[in-house]
Amino acid sequence: MIRIEKITENKKQFLDLLLLADEQEDMIDKYLPDGDLFALYDDDLKSVCVVNQIDRDTCELKNIATYPEHQGKGYGTALINYISDHYKNQFKSMLVGTGEVPSILAFYQKFGFVESHRIINFFTDNYDHLIFEGNIQLVDMVYLRKNS
Repeated sequence: MIRIEKITENKKQFLDLLLLADEQEDMIDKYLPDGDLFALYDDDLKSVCVVNQIDRDTCELKNIATYPEHQGKGYGTALINYISDHYKNQFKSMLVGTGEVPSILAFYQKFGFVESHRIINFFTDNYDHLIFEGNIQLVDMVYLRKNS
């Protein structure tokens, strides 16, 4: 049975999982302390996500990760549905930033996220190494927005 818990202490204990979605620890350190961390359990830990408040009307899904052996089983979908419902009365919209990878963009679009804007050269300017998703080098950060 799936259960989702909000984690308020010792958030760094989930670093191994967070690094799957954001592979540079100092970048995670910028949003994890102030972020809401949610952990999804199905017997044991399967997925996590971090949500930060951007302003009075907007929050951002900063990180969502599922252990590779559990991907494709609906855990990411369960987390996105949970946080969408959790924040729908608190914020008017939710952002998510990701690389320009068709499968990842399609994943978010199925939840109603649409492209909002992009930050040119985000990955090349902010990470100390090149970032790849499969064989695609991430360069620009593509932001998608979903209204509540």
